[in-house]
Parts: sequence; structure tokens; C-alpha cells
Amino acid sequence: QKNSCVLPEDLKNFYLMTDGFQMTWSVKTDDTPMPLGSMVINSVSNLCRLGGSSMYTLPNAPTLADLEDDTDEEGNGDKPEKPHFDSRSLVFELDPCNGNGKVCLVYKHAEPVVSPDTEIWFLDRALYWHFLTKTFTAYYRLLITHLGLPQWQYAFTSYGVSPQAKQWFNMYKPITINTALLSEEADSFVNKLDPNKVFKSKNKTPVLKKKPPSQPPGSQKSHMSMTSAKTSSLAGNSSRK
Repeated sequence: QKNSCVLPEDLKNFYLMTDGFQMTWSVKTDDTPMPLGSMVINSVSNLCRLGGSSMYTLPNAPTLADLEDDTDEEGNGDKPEKPHFDSRSLVFELDPCNGNGKVCLVYKHAEPVVSPDTEIWFLDRALYWHFLTKTFTAYYRLLITHLGLPQWQYAFTSYGVSPQAKQWFNMYKPITINTALLSEEADSFVNKLDPNKVFKSKNKTPVLKKKPPSQPPGSQKSHMSMTSAKTSSLAGNSSRK
């Protein structure tokens, strides 16, 4: 009501289920957990508008609207029209991106009335705009797919992610960061593990108990005959006494 605009239907349904979203995950290095991934959707109260007002109290302090340049290239061909910091667009912050930029919900046509059509854009630290998706649902899928890795939004810019962030991508999302290589070599990321070998049951070799050596039948008979002979001789000696 304050900004005379209506939330898109998918974002409205999201806020009806939960007032914002935040999920972080860590990795262990030397048995010490280190925060790595972060997925954030601001709550309704933190859905702040960008531009227009000055962050300083001076009467002639600059604003984001002062950065507007009429010579900027508008949407030509496949490039969508970029948002504006002045009254022509309404921009709301969805994700502060841990200081690496801002993911914004953009109403690109706010004059004379606010158009209900919205898009999701990324504003980098140099205040350049980069298009992400046309709907909040599509952006939410991107957020989950990229696991909230640091600077993942820069994968949709012309200069890409930093070398440090690329190392995390190579570890946790190698297919995402190497899409060009994947298109050239289709078998580069194919899982070549043989399930028959991986899930092969380990059969333990049965331990055979050692049996005492069996005597041949002839030796048993001779042993029995010698025993009977000794018994008979003992009986004869006792009778003579």
C-alpha cells in the first residue's frame, strides 16, 4: 500500500506460507565448521525499497537516482531493458547477498501507474544491473540449485565469479561452473562408476578349522590287534600266577 504496488502471485503465495527464508550451511576444515552457503529471502518487513531517498541528511546529498545515465543502452534484441533508480522503476531488496551485491524485485514500469509485471535482477557492488529471471519461482529454483554458494549470482554476469568462489563451485557445483566445457565434451562429467563394483558385496573367506590327521584303516586295525594282544598276554600272566 505504501508504494502502490501489488506483489506478484508466486511471491505473495511464498509470503503466505512463511515470512522470509534463511538457510546457512557450513563445511569442516581442520575439525572447525566454517560458514559457506547462505540462502536468504527477506521478510516482508525487510523488503526495503532502493533508490529515491538519500542515505545522508545533507540537503543536496546524492542518491542512487543521480547515477542514472540517459545514454545507457536499453533493451536491444535479446537484452532486456535495465531497471532505473529513479521514479521510472520500483526496486525492492530480496537478498543482501552478504555484501556482495543485492538481488532485487523490480517493477520496471512505475509511471504513470505501477505495472504488475516484475522481474528479478542482480545489482552488483559497482551498481551495474544483471538480469536473473522473470519470476520469483524461477529465481527460487536458481537459489536452491546453486546451494547458496558465495557470489553465485556473479555466474550470471559477464565477468563471472571470483577465483576463490570458483574453487567452491568446482568442489560442490562443477557442472554449473563448467557449462562451456560440458557442451564441448559431453562425457566430461558423466558418472563412470561401475555400480556392480561399487555395490559388490564383500564375501568373507570362510576360515577352515584344522582337523586332526585321520589314520588310515590299516594302522587302526594293527593298533587294535596290538591292543588285544597286550590284553591277552596280561590275562595269561595273571592266570599263571
